[in-house]
Amino acid sequence: MALDVLLGISLQSAIILFLVAILAGFINAIAGGGGLLSIPILMWVGLPPATVLATNKLQACGGSFFASYYFVRQGIIKLGEIKLSIFCAFTGSVLGTIAVQKIDAAILESILPFLILAIGGYFLFSKKITAVDNKQILTPTVFAFTFALCIGFYDGFFGPGTGSFLTLAFVSLAGHNLIKATAHAKVLNFSSNIAALLSFSLAGNVMWLLGGCMLIGQAIGATLGSKLVINQGCRFIRPLMVIMSIALSAKLLFT
Repeated sequence: MALDVLLGISLQSAIILFLVAILAGFINAIAGGGGLLSIPILMWVGLPPATVLATNKLQACGGSFFASYYFVRQGIIKLGEIKLSIFCAFTGSVLGTIAVQKIDAAILESILPFLILAIGGYFLFSKKITAVDNKQILTPTVFAFTFALCIGFYDGFFGPGTGSFLTLAFVSLAGHNLIKATAHAKVLNFSSNIAALLSFSLAGNVMWLLGGCMLIGQAIGATLGSKLVINQGCRFIRPLMVIMSIALSAKLLFT
């Protein structure tokens, strides 16, 4: 009973949340969209909407951190080369969390499903989606102050599909191959997640113990998913990216 009181929900529900977090972390590490699982399950246990979003950011930080850590260890990411993008994503997310309290997000909600579907179509049909780097269109500095900043803002403001937007930007504008783009997307997503979590923390909406349990699940799933990214590459990332884009669009359209 004491544990139930600490968690704020039953032990059985906490176990289910932990298992779902593993799966969400696995999906997030590969294609993004793990929030399709983690947010509904947090709502299912009866948490208030603000608490759901705040606690989801906490556990998402675990997944994005451990995926990023694994990719850095494997030498796919050199943090010094993207430190400006990391900073811009963090700053954009802070600004987004401020703006969402003052701006009506209804317009964004109406067009977002179609944007995400377009991303799925890009990953399905584009010839740039390969294991080989492409031609770089934007310099790292320009990329940081445009797309890293804007997508970070979007993550703080609304959030769904952030990983897909980042991966698309790294492939089409930074010239990265799909594995490298996926890895770099996780680092920037971790930065924007931390910024949003700090904002939610100030409002007192985070359930720290419950979110911490899910964070451990996310860490397990993210580590497994990151290994699969490196071992299987485009063969696995590309179809899952398309599937998650369709699933996320459908959820946004019909809920």
